[in-house]
Amino acid sequence: MTATSAPHLARFLAILGLLGMGALTPALATTHPGQAELVREVARETGKSPQALNALLDGAKMQQSILDAISRPAEAKPWKDYRPIFLTDQRIDNGVAFYREHRALLEQIGKQYGVAPQYIVAIVGVETSYGRNTGKYKVLDALVTLGLYYPPRAKFFREQLKELLSMPDNHLAGPIGTLTGSYAGAQGWGQFMPTSIRDFAVDADHDGHIDLQNSLPDIFASVANYFVQHGWVSGGPVAARAQPDGAAKPVAVKDAKPQWPLEQFEAWGYAPLQPLSPAEPTSLQTLEGPHGAEYWFTFQNFYVITRYNRSPLYAMAVDQLAQAIATGVGQAEVAR
Repeated sequence: MTATSAPHLARFLAILGLLGMGALTPALATTHPGQAELVREVARETGKSPQALNALLDGAKMQQSILDAISRPAEAKPWKDYRPIFLTDQRIDNGVAFYREHRALLEQIGKQYGVAPQYIVAIVGVETSYGRNTGKYKVLDALVTLGLYYPPRAKFFREQLKELLSMPDNHLAGPIGTLTGSYAGAQGWGQFMPTSIRDFAVDADHDGHIDLQNSLPDIFASVANYFVQHGWVSGGPVAARAQPDGAAKPVAVKDAKPQWPLEQFEAWGYAPLQPLSPAEPTSLQTLEGPHGAEYWFTFQNFYVITRYNRSPLYAMAVDQLAQAIATGVGQAEVAR
């Protein structure tokens, strides 16, 4: 090797070293599977900085406890075990007190949207115990874990993660990296997923900011608007007990969507235990109660509640909690 060629070789080797080092730098590496493609999509569609998006995602952690939690949802329990979780004396009493404390605002929003206030209260009661427990997981960790590490529902949760990263700052309660919520990435008192914030959340206090963690007007109106946008019928029934006769026809239903008029169920051997319109569109739920099978007629408003959470057990718990709260509020007024 000549003396004149040695400096050129040294420079060449140095460049190779730098290129090798660069492959390990955060600018080129990704922390999570699928991160690079996700960042490209969000940056292209929103104009947000790829560097800032990568920095957010690099700070998120895959949480095994989230994967464990989604594998054992409460809705897997039978009704006889599920109901006592949500229909406790304490939750009912707290709901009555919450309704009475915020009665003016609840009834104003209830009237505006045509949703009985007790159902707004019952949703936040079931979801977060009236705002007391909005979730301990970082929303970003939850959605990264389920969107990028959980194949059974990766499509849904990746969409939620993408929407979270795409969302304007004034649609969230705080910076993305600070938000906490459920193991599924739902946030706020009403536990809205990012696409639900996008589609249904409301700036009811008109401050230019949708805040589902700190603004009661925004929280209440967003729950009511969610119901209305999914077809809530103002003043309509939700659920009513049904009594089958000995020859009642077995009925299999795919979901809670009303499929037949009530009179058809009566013809099949199911009698309502309260006055109802024979033409009311109806479905039938069979639940495992503490004393055996329970049969319930369910209606459009029950189906709407299952758009919030697809489990019929959830919808039944919301309905029964709402009724208990309304009864408690009425009794408290009589006692005054």
